[in-house]
Amino acid sequence: MNVCVLALGLSLVLTVCVARSPYQSVLQHSRIRGRQQGPNVCAMLKIKGTERKYFTNCKQWYHRKICGKPTVITYECCPGYERIPGEKGCPAALPLVNIYNTLGVVGASTTQVYSDRAQLRDEIEGPGSFTFFAPSNQAWAALPAEILDALVSNVNIELLNALHYHMVNRRLTSEELKHGSSFPSMYQEFPVHIHHYSNGVVTVNCARLIKPDQHATNGIVHVVDRVITAISNNVQTIIDVDDNLETLRTAVAAAGLTSMLENDGQYTVFAPTNEAFEKIPQDTLNRILGDPVALRDLLNYHILKHMHCAESIVSGTPMETLQGTVLEVGCDGDQMTLNGKAIIIKKDQLGTNGVVHYINELLIPDSAKTLMELAEGSSVATATRLFVEAGLSPHLTGSEALTMLAPLDRAFKGNLPQHIKKLMTNHILKEQLSSKSLYHGQELETLGGLKLRVFVYRNNLCIENACIAAHDKTGRYSSLFTVNRVLSPPMGTIMDVLKADDRFSVLVGAIQAAGMTELLTQQRTLTFFAPTNDAFGTAAHPELDTMGERSTEKFKYHLGEGAMVSGGVGAHTRLKPLQGEKLELGVRNYTVYVNKVPVVDADLMATNGVVHAVNSIIRPLRDSDNSPGTPAEEVEAGSSALSIVCRWSSHSISNL
Repeated sequence: MNVCVLALGLSLVLTVCVARSPYQSVLQHSRIRGRQQGPNVCAMLKIKGTERKYFTNCKQWYHRKICGKPTVITYECCPGYERIPGEKGCPAALPLVNIYNTLGVVGASTTQVYSDRAQLRDEIEGPGSFTFFAPSNQAWAALPAEILDALVSNVNIELLNALHYHMVNRRLTSEELKHGSSFPSMYQEFPVHIHHYSNGVVTVNCARLIKPDQHATNGIVHVVDRVITAISNNVQTIIDVDDNLETLRTAVAAAGLTSMLENDGQYTVFAPTNEAFEKIPQDTLNRILGDPVALRDLLNYHILKHMHCAESIVSGTPMETLQGTVLEVGCDGDQMTLNGKAIIIKKDQLGTNGVVHYINELLIPDSAKTLMELAEGSSVATATRLFVEAGLSPHLTGSEALTMLAPLDRAFKGNLPQHIKKLMTNHILKEQLSSKSLYHGQELETLGGLKLRVFVYRNNLCIENACIAAHDKTGRYSSLFTVNRVLSPPMGTIMDVLKADDRFSVLVGAIQAAGMTELLTQQRTLTFFAPTNDAFGTAAHPELDTMGERSTEKFKYHLGEGAMVSGGVGAHTRLKPLQGEKLELGVRNYTVYVNKVPVVDADLMATNGVVHAVNSIIRPLRDSDNSPGTPAEEVEAGSSALSIVCRWSSHSISNL
């Protein structure tokens, strides 16, 4: 018995979980949301200030927005049901009548009137099995007056032809209206084109079905939000016959895309008008039009791989282009948007192999841009200005294979170094690279002739001290890496770095006395947490005399294997010291800590590693100590850590 019950329960679950069409799934969601109002009630979202209503999915329901506009909840009878006075919800099924009478009760009474006028009534009252995509009353009212007058004044043929184009000579439910399908209409078998989108929107010739599946004795009615017209031209023909697309037409021919737009397909073309091309600087436009590779990329960036009518868009969605990247296609009220901008001036020009939306702004993909154009479109304005001031414009606008390391604007703090022009030259690499192809230990040559190293960490990819802060931008010939810091090229060994900085004068003497100079000048890669003079006390003009063997071992505890720049430090990062068990690294409030000692100046780059300045001597953490990334306990000046025996001319500090 239990087995039978379990089997029955599983059967019911499987029945519920059977994949239905997107529209049916959304309708089911609306029914669930409306069930507290009574049987067969559907919850709908209505855009405030309009008559536009949508059966709702979860995302729309919780956001309470469609096309960026606020919505209100309305409760209506689900398709095929009606209310009964005095009873809750919509308990009664609509009477099953013929198509003509159905039009009158589903908000398509104008279509009913025009069916009378066109002498179509007998046909849709009589025997048969038809599908009628019936324009709503608002759809007829939205037609331009001259078009409507032309239709209704010639009742013998034009109006009848128009209505027959809205009909298919078979019954088609929403389940059978598959995405990308087409059906011969009853007007000379011109096809009607169906698109059934994943968000539950169904369109016929880009008109949205607003009341699908209204059953009749002799067929089915789907109420649509506009009057549709017969389609005979392909996308290329639409471009060919419109003078506003003359420049686009020339560009398509030059790129060799004409035949593609003539053949079978389901394309969405965002067609730049002549005005859109005129907004581009003439030099830029001439360069792209004269470069077949860049031109093809430019045009393919305006073409989506799939067909999307305006009515299918209810929120911003990334969509793949033929060029291989994505466009953010969205909407703002009744305006369709691209990358958040309302630049679409004419929608839903339907062809046999796709749809055309006119735009008044040209979209230039990164792959068609010079290095300068990549930089101008990024958050690196300060770096771009400095590159220009350094006289590097010919490199940024030419056809050299280069990679720019462009620091973010916030990386330039305080006074710029005096050698900034030379420094910017070393922010450009002599080849076009992808960050995905970089590997640990790789050396890269700059325009300034220096060699830069690549460091690959678990949480970051860095070139010297500068770590990648955004996705690559790959241009026509060059690439742009946005980095988080101004690059510090290595200018000497670790010992050279220490000698060049007065803050380390005591440390340098200690190193020399300990016989460790060779270790810090060889090519072995190290990370040195270097104590400043403040770490040793306040004695002036010290003279180092001797250092014991045990003190040398303590010194090596400040030296870690490999190069660890600040950008490679994450939570609980561990580094193996030359002497001792481990160094615990962490980050708090943008400050790196080593064994709870804060680094006061990070990323002093050397050819054989990196130096980080600390104002305290580093000691091993006890098991009871907290995790790294917390301030060090205060240590009195002169407290023990490096057992250095120093003799001073006027002062001595023992047991450091």
